[in-house]
Amino acid sequence: MTARSTAGVRSPAGLRSPVWRRLSNWRSLRWQIAALVVAASCAVALAVGLLVHNATAERHQREGAGRATEALTAAADEYRRGGGTPVDGAILDEAEMPPELLSRVRASDQPAIWYDTQSRNGPWMWAAQRLDGETLAVTLHMGTEQLNLAALDRTMVKVSGATLLVIVPLSLVVTELLNLRLRRVARTARRIADGELDARTGADARRGDEITEIAGAVDSMAHALQRRLLTEQRFTADVAHELRTPLMGLVTSTELLPDGRATDLVRDRVRVLRALVEDLLEISRLDAGAEAADARPVPVGSVVEATVARTGQPTRTVVVDNRRISTDPRRLDRIIANLVLNAHRHGRAPVEVTVDGPTVVVRDHGPGFPARLLAEGPQRFRTGAPERGHGHGLGLTIALGHAGVIGATLDLANAPDGGAIAVLRLPGGCATDPPGDGRADDV
Repeated sequence: MTARSTAGVRSPAGLRSPVWRRLSNWRSLRWQIAALVVAASCAVALAVGLLVHNATAERHQREGAGRATEALTAAADEYRRGGGTPVDGAILDEAEMPPELLSRVRASDQPAIWYDTQSRNGPWMWAAQRLDGETLAVTLHMGTEQLNLAALDRTMVKVSGATLLVIVPLSLVVTELLNLRLRRVARTARRIADGELDARTGADARRGDEITEIAGAVDSMAHALQRRLLTEQRFTADVAHELRTPLMGLVTSTELLPDGRATDLVRDRVRVLRALVEDLLEISRLDAGAEAADARPVPVGSVVEATVARTGQPTRTVVVDNRRISTDPRRLDRIIANLVLNAHRHGRAPVEVTVDGPTVVVRDHGPGFPARLLAEGPQRFRTGAPERGHGHGLGLTIALGHAGVIGATLDLANAPDGGAIAVLRLPGGCATDPPGDGRADDV
């Protein structure tokens, strides 16, 4: 039987729904995959866009160079037939030509091509060659091609954006399907951690993916853990039952011994052994789920006061609200008695019990619960730390088991100013009696 202490700040009810918290968690696998898809899609769109842009620009330049070369050939023919007179559109003044074009013409006897993008009126394609000691050049305006290229770029951006608007939601949907399976595995793991060892993920082995492998590992772990725990429970129950018969004979035998100091010591140790065996039997019944609550309306404060009185320990009891709650008084008595005795055995005085309606708080002023106990819950035959005193570690385990039977919660924590605090919260309630007068009784 395991327990988990609940210590933390709860968000106001209705402030954030679980669905909203999952959606707003940017560390979620959903958003990580979506971000990866967006990044990959943008990278692909950028690479394809650059390739298409560059290929189209190169094609426009090749076509422009071809047209400019044809115009230069026609202008050269007219120049020769006209006896050195240039035709309209041809240029002989080198001062009007780009320096890069002149460098290419002077370096070769073949026609030279230059694509000029520095002009204020848009890009121009130049073609020039040397004729009779003169440099003849023609130009071709490439503004239309540039506008077409800009229009192509805008179209690719729009198409890429529209594609992302389709791909991203689809990736979120696919990711959510994976998240649903992962959350199912996580829920099953939490149920197992809470003590529901027969919980299983129900994964379909035919899928064969990594999530199925994780789910199978969780199921295997749960099965092994359940088998070991059942073995431990059976061993505890068998030991308790086997010890009960010889123990009763031992108890009877001690009653026949003559009175004396040694006899008193033997009887005391037998009483301790008998209490231990009874605790083990009680734990075995709780582990087996054989216990059922016998609930009826009872004044919680009065029941707690009577329980504290029967412990015989000096305990301060404060009843703030003595309302009637439907619960099992015998199990409530067992829980409170164990908590009070545990506080006296492992803590330090003063020990205080406060009853406020369905909430019962037991506090001592000792070293507090050890961190391991708060993290893992009470463990049988483990007291947690030497400074908490000596014992079998069964009191809190039994109290937790009975709390589960009556549907109550038992939270363990340490007070900021020192000391251990055990808070028992009973479920529901019925018509209340007039609230208590806040009386305090020293028992």
